[in-house]
Amino acid sequence: MDRLDEALTVAGPLLERVDEVLSRFGAPGGHDIWRELRRVRLLPGDAARSVAALHPAAIRDAAPELRADARAYADLADALPLAGGWTGEAADAYEKARRSAAEHLNGGPGSLGHRMSATADLADSLANWMLRTRADLAAVLAEVMVSAEAVLLTTGEHPSSDEAAAAAAIGTRVLRTAADGYDEAEDLLARSADLQTPMFV
Repeated sequence: MDRLDEALTVAGPLLERVDEVLSRFGAPGGHDIWRELRRVRLLPGDAARSVAALHPAAIRDAAPELRADARAYADLADALPLAGGWTGEAADAYEKARRSAAEHLNGGPGSLGHRMSATADLADSLANWMLRTRADLAAVLAEVMVSAEAVLLTTGEHPSSDEAAAAAAIGTRVLRTAADGYDEAEDLLARSADLQTPMFV
């Protein structure tokens, strides 16, 4: 359990109240929350839980195995025997096939070894992103839980307009944090788009 798990346990009732008020009364016209709702397409409580569902350890644990596979491909490519004392067409054909296999195993950007290394780098980047996003949201939740808006939403009866404004203020901060985090993830995946291209055409 990290800071986000702890914060979400405490902030859960507040987020439920925020979602309830927004669903019932909406938010003030022109409020920043409308932009964040369009970005995330989730209510604040659901957005917070989606971030909490990120588990960086599982992805980070895969990186060493991927790098070990990359080294294995490199070793295998280096171990492919030369033609030795062969000569003639058969030796030339073998050497051509050997070089092609070595290139496929551990050559350019499309090789198995390169893709394994690049995938391991992506796994590390995604794990770090998850840790940052979780920490960012935990910090925001810690702040909104002690805000005047939180007090208004959790104590007594207030006019619906006041509750809507308070829920929108809290919701904006939660949604913006989640949206900014997921935008960063999209950038990471876009930069690794070459891993999605087929190896053979």
